Amino acid sequence: MIAKLRGLLDSFGADHAVIDVAGVGYLVSASTRTLSGLGAIGDQVVLHTEMQVSDDAIRLIGFASAEERDWFRLLTSVQGVGARVALAILSALSGDELHRAIASGDKAMVARAQGVGPKLAQRIVNELKDKAGGVVLGGGGGGAPAPGSQSADAVSALLNLGFKPAEASAAVAKAEGELGPEASLDALVRTALKKAAR
Repeated sequence: MIAKLRGLLDSFGADHAVIDVAGVGYLVSASTRTLSGLGAIGDQVVLHTEMQVSDDAIRLIGFASAEERDWFRLLTSVQGVGARVALAILSALSGDELHRAIASGDKAMVARAQGVGPKLAQRIVNELKDKAGGVVLGGGGGGAPAPGSQSADAVSALLNLGFKPAEASAAVAKAEGELGPEASLDALVRTALKKAAR
């Protein structure tokens, strides 16, 4: 199992890159979001990978972060979502956007991805609603609250009250959007409870 590649960017196309690792070129499929962040040919790159083995092929799929790989694994656990569709979703939506779309049941946002119709988008939202709370999103693009932050404490408070992870995250995100990042824990929890009750 190949879990990570570190090497030089040899070349890339619309849906893949070739990474030169000690003279061996690995062809890695990836989302357009990951490909656009790789840099210039000859640059040192690191990709987290998922290896898929079928009867007629061995395929490497690359991700800018372990969190993006986790999303890929979650998406492909949904019936009807293969690697190509999962990469199309990850090309259209950041992990943060995907988290919000699933938490709030926004199938139209998921359906923005190429090859995802309304029925499949609804299935993705329904099946991942309870699972998506476990994906911790990192990086500067936002995502799940950082451990120890007011948002994380507010989510924890809602979880202790019996809310599902996706519901708690969505309610706190809405509350934080309304109150701003400097809101106190008490205010966040109270506002999140009102949002969750609607």
